[in-house]
Order: sequence, then structure tokens, then C-alpha cells
Amino acid sequence: MEVVAGAEWLSPPAPEEEHLKGNFRLSCRTQVVSPEGDVRCHTMRRGQMRIETAGRTIGQAELDPAVTRDGERILIDGVEVERSTGPIHGIAMDLGTTTVVLRLADLETGRTVAATSFENPQRFAGSDIMARIAYDTEHRGKLMARTLAGYLSHAIEEFPVDPKNPYHSITEIEVAEGRRKSTVLENTGRRCLLPIHPKARVYGAPIISGHVGADAAACMLAVDIAHEDRLVAVMDIGTNTELIVGNRHRILAASCPAGPAFEGGAIACGMPALDGAIEDVAIEGGEFRLATIGGGAPEGICGSGLVALMGELMRTGRMNARGRFEEDGHRITLDREHDIYVLESDINELAQAKGANVAGLHVVAANYGVDFDRIEICYLAGGFGRHLNVDAARRIGLIPNFADEKFVQAGNAAIEGATLALLSARKRRELEELVKRVEHCRLETHPRFFDFFVEGCQFKPVESMDEVAG
Repeated sequence: MEVVAGAEWLSPPAPEEEHLKGNFRLSCRTQVVSPEGDVRCHTMRRGQMRIETAGRTIGQAELDPAVTRDGERILIDGVEVERSTGPIHGIAMDLGTTTVVLRLADLETGRTVAATSFENPQRFAGSDIMARIAYDTEHRGKLMARTLAGYLSHAIEEFPVDPKNPYHSITEIEVAEGRRKSTVLENTGRRCLLPIHPKARVYGAPIISGHVGADAAACMLAVDIAHEDRLVAVMDIGTNTELIVGNRHRILAASCPAGPAFEGGAIACGMPALDGAIEDVAIEGGEFRLATIGGGAPEGICGSGLVALMGELMRTGRMNARGRFEEDGHRITLDREHDIYVLESDINELAQAKGANVAGLHVVAANYGVDFDRIEICYLAGGFGRHLNVDAARRIGLIPNFADEKFVQAGNAAIEGATLALLSARKRRELEELVKRVEHCRLETHPRFFDFFVEGCQFKPVESMDEVAG
């Protein structure tokens, strides 16, 4: 569990909790030791998180799975692994830093049978990728892998099918540099710690490079960039924002280390997209009008709500381009009854997260040799992009200053691409060849990266390269 208030009223950490960082505790080893006090905590499977499980259907899935049937014989690439007359199922997975999405598909019809989502339980090791890599290096016993496998097992067992039928699952990519021809990872169900058929194939889609992972590759498959003549951009905004710009002739990609601010992390009243999270904000007659997920009382504010709030503060002149409050000191209260507020220090966290994204946009555009006006379509991918207030995001400079018709809020393009790869071996081969052509832009090596970052920390519309350079 994660303790968000009142940790001083709890018993000291037990030896079994030595592997946990921050405010995380094992509930089975924690006791309340004070006769009075307020303790607030939640489990890592709290409620139903609003995670985007649907993608914008961009193309019809081609049915060409590696798992097929010959009478009662179930085959993977023609090799018998089981005998059954029941349906053949596979799982597409979008394993994100903050959230995990699973989609169960019927491999013979392509129909989506079920979907589920939950917060990534590896948060106990840190909120970002680098912290988790460091944690995994320091702690033996594969604690992160075992924790994730436990949550995945629970999710799979809740699906309305027999988990012993063969699955085709996309899981975490492990790259052995210089030891293999492709970054694709293939394994068997027996070795993946999941309650699936022991001879099922577990397929990890290829990564692009570094922190531009298999989720970004799946997004490329979902938007069919390999056959696109227009110059398009894909932004999957999150803890680690993936940015792709290109078409069938050339593709560039970058990873923007935004941090957890737009996921509600490092913000005083921030929270994930759960029931009770403020997801939209309007200022009318000087008063805040708040909309929460689920329609109940506000408990905090999530990423889409933070963007809407900053857009409204800019529109009404209550915040300047440097992120400073004009007349409210260092704190603005949104809901006094429920003690929901935003601090100038929160805005600073968001400014730096935004700055990393904007720097990525400028570096990729500069390396491509184009300004923003040349981009014809910008896909906003993921749950954050799907629920983003585009007007507010443009106003604060989180996304390019494009006209409405250029934006497509594509939903969970990563799970869409994963499903395409699940249902078609030909699409998997196409993706494996496609990632070899992608040019990875390392932001920190660009000579103007710091200038772009500082520019991006300002709360103002993102202009084209020519206008910025001038």
C-alpha cells in the first residue's frame, strides 16, 4: 500500500519491507500504533482507474495469427502445442511506466473479448524508468518482475476465459545489446510467470532505441506510418513522452523525459485518473467550475485537469507566462471544502515536464529539416492525449499550435498496435523491419537543446522552428 498521510502513526517498517522505497508499506506488516491521528493510504489496485483501453481504429486488422487450428490441434507456426476444441485467445499488452492495459482477443475472429487496466505496481521502486533501473540493479531477487507478474496473473485470471488455452502475449522488452539480430523477445508461457498455456508464445514487440520502446513501435503500427505519404506526428504524452515524426519515406523518434507531473505525481494534490480526480476546470465569474471523474466529490487533480487549470489561469490572467500567480500569492485554492489547491511549486514541476516535451518537438523537427507547419496530422495518443483539452494544451504550449483539424485524439494507439501485432504475423514482420529504419534523436546531443527546453518551460503557444530561431 502507499501511505499518503499519517505515516508517523504507523509501526516502523519491518525487515520484510526493506526493499520498499518512499511511502510504500506492506499492509500485512503494518499496524496503527497511535490511539488517534489521521492515516490515509490506498492499495496498488485501488478502485477502477480510468485508463484508455480503446484505440482509434485506423485500419482493419488483418487476421494472420501465428497460432492456428487444424481440427483439434492447436499450432504455433505449424507446431502442435495443444489439443482443444475451445476458442484460441491471445493477449495484447501495453506496459507503461504508470499504467498497464491488457486486451483479450479471439485469434480466430479478431474480436476483442475483454479488456482490463491497472496502475503499474512497480511504482514502489520509483516513479520513472531510471529510478527503477537503479532499483533493479541494487536489489536481487527480481522483485520488480515478480511483483508485476503477480498483478498480471491476477488480471489474466479475472478474464472470462480458461487461461490454459494458448495465449499470444506482448510483454516487457529486455534488450541484450550486441547479442541478437532483433530487439524482438520471444519466450514460452512456461517461462513467463503467467497463468497461460505453457507452450504459448510470448512475443515482445521490437523497441526503437533507448527509451523509445515497444509502445512507440506499436503506435507506429496503429497509425500505419509505414504506408503514410503525409508528414505525421505521434505524441504519447506521459511520464516518458514518446514522439514520432515521419512517413513512409523517413521516420524520426525521440524520448522526452517529462517525469510524473502530468500523471499527477510530484503535485501537492495530484492523483492518477481515478474516480474523484478533477479532470476539467473552467473559471466562470471568478469561480472555479470543477468536473471530476465519476461525478463525485473531488479528491485531487489528474493530468488532464492540470492542463485545463493552467489554460484557464492563463486565459483569465491569473498566471503569467513564467508560471507565476499574479494575485494569489503562492497558492490557489480550487475547492476549499475538500482542501484541493495548486501551488506555484506545482506549476514549476509542470513547466519542466512541458519543457522536455517541447524540446523534443523542436529537436525532432530540426533534425527532420522542417518546421511545425509541414506536419499535416498530429496524433495525440494514450489516455492522457485522449482526454486532453486541446485548447488549453495549445494555450500553455504543451502541444504544437496547430488548427483543430490537424489533431487526432487517437486513444490508446499502443494497445491498438499491440492487437494488430497479435492478430497478424505479417504485421509483426512489417514492424520488425520498420523499426530498423527509424532514426533515434537523442535530445541532449542537439546544440540548442537547452534553449529549446527553456523556451518550452514558458507558458505560451509553441511556435515553428523559424519563428523560434528568429
